[in-house]
Amino acid sequence: MSIDAASLFHHPDRNLALELVRATEAAAIRAVPWIGKGDKNAADKAAVDAMRAFLSTVDMDGVIVIGEGEKDEAPMLFNGEQVGSGSGPACDIAVDPIDGTSLTAAGRSHALSVLAVSERGTMLDASSVFYMDKIVTGPEGIGVIDIERPIGDNVRALAKALGKDVGDLRIAVLDRPRHEQLIADIRAAGAGTRLLLDGDVAGGINAARRDTRIDMCVGIGGSPEGITTACAIKALGGFMQGKLAPKDEAEAERGRAAGLDVDAILGLDDLVAGDNTFFVATGVTDGALCLGAKREGPIIRTESVVLRSKSGTLRRVQAEHLVEKWLDPADR
Repeated sequence: MSIDAASLFHHPDRNLALELVRATEAAAIRAVPWIGKGDKNAADKAAVDAMRAFLSTVDMDGVIVIGEGEKDEAPMLFNGEQVGSGSGPACDIAVDPIDGTSLTAAGRSHALSVLAVSERGTMLDASSVFYMDKIVTGPEGIGVIDIERPIGDNVRALAKALGKDVGDLRIAVLDRPRHEQLIADIRAAGAGTRLLLDGDVAGGINAARRDTRIDMCVGIGGSPEGITTACAIKALGGFMQGKLAPKDEAEAERGRAAGLDVDAILGLDDLVAGDNTFFVATGVTDGALCLGAKREGPIIRTESVVLRSKSGTLRRVQAEHLVEKWLDPADR
């Protein structure tokens, strides 16, 4: 089978990925002095400021469609904000300078700096509804899993598709009071759970990868994280469905006023249309997806993953950064 090389250069350009990773690296590095310090907003602000500064240097005409911070009035890159140099491809951007601010503040694992990019007009703007019910698996879930079915049925169907015993499955779920019944139902079906303190973006991505112990990620998490995750799942060839989860009727009405169908089952193409998405993540603290940013004497080491749906590629980027170039003297 021949590959049309020219088809891989459709905008956003393939080289955009290595520019984007500089923004997540910067956010992770600037968060390092705040790891374990108990101040999640300070960590988030440092990461936001760094990401904003580096995004301004990228040759693209970007608009933040999915920003973070609205749920708790934390620092944020706001929805509708223009980013990039203004030249180059027109892009939709989803950002989360730190997915897992509480994890960072506590010094716990699995915090990431993430952003996702797709062509202009292709990302669902779900900003009027803060939460989304999601279910994510690898490609084996395609045509097998349905978010409207009972979780026990989905667990058994996925086990059959994977050729595993139900008892060998591990299902990732955010550890929240709202998920008590969901967790009980998963365990009643015979599967094990992997309870996430925070950061369901990594949970979703690991559910779609072949080399992890997570087989499915399910439950209600942030809508921004849902759109960001969808960009990565497209690159991994996995399965994902979502359904908006307004907290009350007033929020449901805001969603409808913004043109959203709050009752619809959203597939990957509903969440992010097209097939030219980028997903970039840099580890803030150690996790299953990336190693965390670490200071070692005069350098800070980072590890990042870069995914692109057009080429179906996952790359790992490891880098060393001189502390004196990145941190203020007071933070060194």
